[in-house]
Amino acid sequence: MNLTDLGDRICILGPSNSGKSTLANAIARKLGCEAIHLDQLHHLPDTDWEPRPRDEFIALHDAAIAGERWVMDGNYSVCMPQRFRRATGLILLEISTPMSLLRYFRRTLFETARHGALEGGRDSVKWDMIHHIAVVQPRNRKRYQAMFDALDLPKLRLASVRAIKQCFHEWGLTPD
Repeated sequence: MNLTDLGDRICILGPSNSGKSTLANAIARKLGCEAIHLDQLHHLPDTDWEPRPRDEFIALHDAAIAGERWVMDGNYSVCMPQRFRRATGLILLEISTPMSLLRYFRRTLFETARHGALEGGRDSVKWDMIHHIAVVQPRNRKRYQAMFDALDLPKLRLASVRAIKQCFHEWGLTPD
């Protein structure tokens, strides 16, 4: 599949620490459109990942999807119906749970700057996040796969880190 087959409004779904934000930024640079990171809309800046009030998050989300050209990364199922109605293409990243955990620890312990980071926020190892990656996300995988399969949009499933890297190569994307 060519990148242009996905249209002007692309949603990227997948488990935490799968590379959604990095891919979104790379695609946005290539297409000359805006990268929207739902983690940044969902959490208050200058906090340790404190969520915004739900209504405020939904308002920010809905304003973002009103744009004509964007690449949006993140799941947040509360807003998926309206996001999918506006989307022209969908990418599902499916890296393994052990790889998500490894990437989470690498990100929080060693990376000082990353795509999709919270402005003024701090990344630190949190038991809640480990639980989310190890317990909650595996349960969500089947639900996201079913949603992905049911959508009548151009879509691409990348089922491994290798597949994601191959996609970067084929589309001429750079991670920085």
